[in-house]
Amino acid sequence: MAEWVGRIGVALQPLADRLTELLLMRSVLHADETPVAQLDPGQGKTKRAYLWAYRSNVLETGPPMVVFDYQTSRAGRHAQEFLAGWQGHLMVDDFGGYKALFADGVTELGCLAHARRKYFDLNAAQANPIAQEALGRIAALYAIEVQGKHLSVDERTQWRQEQAQPLLQSMHDWLLQTRVTVANGGGTAKAIDYSLKRWPSLSRYATAGNLPIDNNPVENVIRPIALGRKNWLFTGSESAGKRAAAIQTLLGTAKLNGLDPAAWLRDTLEKLPTCLNSQIDSLLPLRAEPLSQLAA
Repeated sequence: MAEWVGRIGVALQPLADRLTELLLMRSVLHADETPVAQLDPGQGKTKRAYLWAYRSNVLETGPPMVVFDYQTSRAGRHAQEFLAGWQGHLMVDDFGGYKALFADGVTELGCLAHARRKYFDLNAAQANPIAQEALGRIAALYAIEVQGKHLSVDERTQWRQEQAQPLLQSMHDWLLQTRVTVANGGGTAKAIDYSLKRWPSLSRYATAGNLPIDNNPVENVIRPIALGRKNWLFTGSESAGKRAAAIQTLLGTAKLNGLDPAAWLRDTLEKLPTCLNSQIDSLLPLRAEPLSQLAA
C-alpha cells in the first residue's frame, strides 16, 4: 500500500510543481512550518523533519492554493530556496528563519493573532488588567476587519486608513507609555516587548486593503497535518516525505477550492496518463476560473 501511495505521489508531482509556479505569481503569501517525524535507518528511531507550508492570500482574487514543501530541517535556507526570486508581502510569525528574506527585498507582515496570544496566555494564567486592555484594543481591530470583509480592495484600503490606523496609533502610544511602568523580565513586559519589536510588521496590514491581518489561514491548512501525525506517525524517508508533500499540496488545495479531494483524485488519476503537458492546468484542483485568473 505504501508503494502504491508512493507511485501516486510521483505521478502527481508535475501538478504540485505547477501549483507552486502559480502560487509564486501571487504578490502576498502566508508561510509557516510544522515538524514531522522521519525514520532514521540504523538508529532504531526517528529524526525531526519539517513540512513548510505556503498559502495564497484570502483577500486577493483567484482560486486559493496551498503548497507543502518537505525538508529535513527548519533552516531558513529552505524558505529562501523556495521563494528564490520572489518579491512581495510575506505573512509569518517571528521565527528567525524568515529574516534573511526580509533583508533581501521581501516585505514582512506580522501576525496580530500571535501578538494577541501573548496577552491571552498572560491573562489566562492570572487576571491581568494590562493584558485585558491589550486584548480589548486588538478585538476592536478585528471588529473593523469583520465590518470591512465584503468591501473591495480599494474600499478596504480606505476603511482601514479611516478606522484601523487611528486605533493602531493609539495602541502603539499606549504600549510605549505602559512599558515604562512595567518591570523588566516579567510576562507583561515580554508580551509588550513582542508587540513593540514587531510593530512595523504588525501594523503594516492597515496600509492596504489586500494585506492579511494574521497568519491564521495557513495555520488552518497545517492543522490537518498535525492531526494526521497521530495516524501515520512518520515518513519512511526524505523522498517519501516529498511525495507526501506533493499529495498534501493537491488535496489541501482541493479542499480550499470546495472540491471533494477523493473525487478529484480519482478523476485525475484516470485522466493523467493521457493528458498533454499543455493541458496540465485542466487537471489542477482549482475552482473553475479563466486561466488568466489563476495567478491573480
